[in-house]
Amino acid sequence: MELSTCDTLTLVPADSWNELAGDENPFIQHDFLLALEQHQCLHPYGWYPNYLILKDDDKLIGAAPAYIKTNSYGEFVFDWSWADAYQQAGKKYYPKLVIAIPFTPANGPRFLTHPDYDAKEIIQKLTEFSVHVAKQLNLSSIHNLFLAKEITEQQKQSGFFQRIDCQYHWHNQNYKDFDDYLSYLKTKKRKNIRQERRKVNDSGIVIKRLHGQELSEEQWQRLYDFYRITFMKKSGSPTLTYEFFRAIQHKVLAIVALNNEEMVAGAICIKGKNTLYGRHWGCYEDYDGLHFEVCYYQGIEYCIENNIALFEPGAQGEHKISRGFLPTITWSSHWIADEEFKRIIEAHCERERDYMQLHYMDMCNTSPFKKTD
Repeated sequence: MELSTCDTLTLVPADSWNELAGDENPFIQHDFLLALEQHQCLHPYGWYPNYLILKDDDKLIGAAPAYIKTNSYGEFVFDWSWADAYQQAGKKYYPKLVIAIPFTPANGPRFLTHPDYDAKEIIQKLTEFSVHVAKQLNLSSIHNLFLAKEITEQQKQSGFFQRIDCQYHWHNQNYKDFDDYLSYLKTKKRKNIRQERRKVNDSGIVIKRLHGQELSEEQWQRLYDFYRITFMKKSGSPTLTYEFFRAIQHKVLAIVALNNEEMVAGAICIKGKNTLYGRHWGCYEDYDGLHFEVCYYQGIEYCIENNIALFEPGAQGEHKISRGFLPTITWSSHWIADEEFKRIIEAHCERERDYMQLHYMDMCNTSPFKKTD
C-alpha cells in the first residue's frame, strides 16, 4: 500500500474517486470538489488542495478531501479564538490542515474507503498519514469537520480530541403531504406556519421549484445575484463563483419567488440521494414570511413529495425548531501539534461539550411536535 498527497483532483480519475465516495452525498463526489478547484473558489480564500491518497498497487482504496489553510474562513467550526491565542503567545497557527468540504457545513463522509477493503483499517492509515503530513509540513494542527461520531472516537487513539456543535434538521416520517406533516405539530405551531404561508400566498407571489438544468441563463444570473446580495449585506465574500454553480447545476434545486413574473427571491439547494441540503438564500426586497416559505416550507414539501428522508437547511438558527427542524449534534475531531496548547484547547473543548450537551437537551425540550405516549 502507498500513501501520498495530491494537489488536484485532475490527477485522480473520477470513477476511481466516486467508487469510494458513493452516490449518497453530493459534496464528496469528484465533480463537486473538482468544480471548486477549477472555478476559482479555493485559492483566493486560503484553501490549498492537499488530498490524502491511499493506493493498493495502482488501485485507489482510500482518500480524504484535505486542504492546507491559511485562515479559518468557510469552515463553520470556529477556531478563530485558538488562532488568536497562538498569536498572543508569539506562535503561528496558520497554516493548518483541514479535512472538510469547503464552505459546506453539512454532515458526510470525510475518509473515503473502497467497499472491498476494511474501512477501519483504511481510516486509521489515512488518519495517521494526516499527522505525518502535518509534522512534515510543520503545520500547527489538523481539523476533521462534520464527520461521523464513530470516526472521531476511532481517531482518539491517534491523538485527536472531539468537538461538538448543534444544527437543526428535518426528518421525514413518511408524511402524506404538508397538511399531514402539520397535523403532528402542536396547535399553536401549526397555526403560525399556516399564517406565514398564507401571507406569502395572499401577496400574489408565486413560488416555483426548478432543477438546475431547467433554469435559463437569465434565471441563473438572477439566482446568483441573490447569492451575492446576501453576502454583501453581511459584509462577507461570495466565495462560490457563477461558473461553479453552473458546473454543478445537475445537483441544484432552485426555489424561486416571482412577483408579476419577475424573480424577486430565491434559494439554492443541493440534492443528495436521500437528503436535501438548503444552502444559499437571497432577495431584492423583504416580503413578510417569504424567507420561511422559500428556505424551509418548500424544501419540506419537496422532501415529502419525493420521499426524501432528511432536510439539512444549513448551519445554526434556533428559529428553525418551531418549524419542525430538530436539534442534531454535529462532530469534529482535532489534533494540535503543540503539546501545551493541545492540553489547553482539549480542556476547553471538554467544557464546551458539556455546555453544548445541555444546550442540545434544552432545545429538544422546545420541540414543536405533539407529545406521544
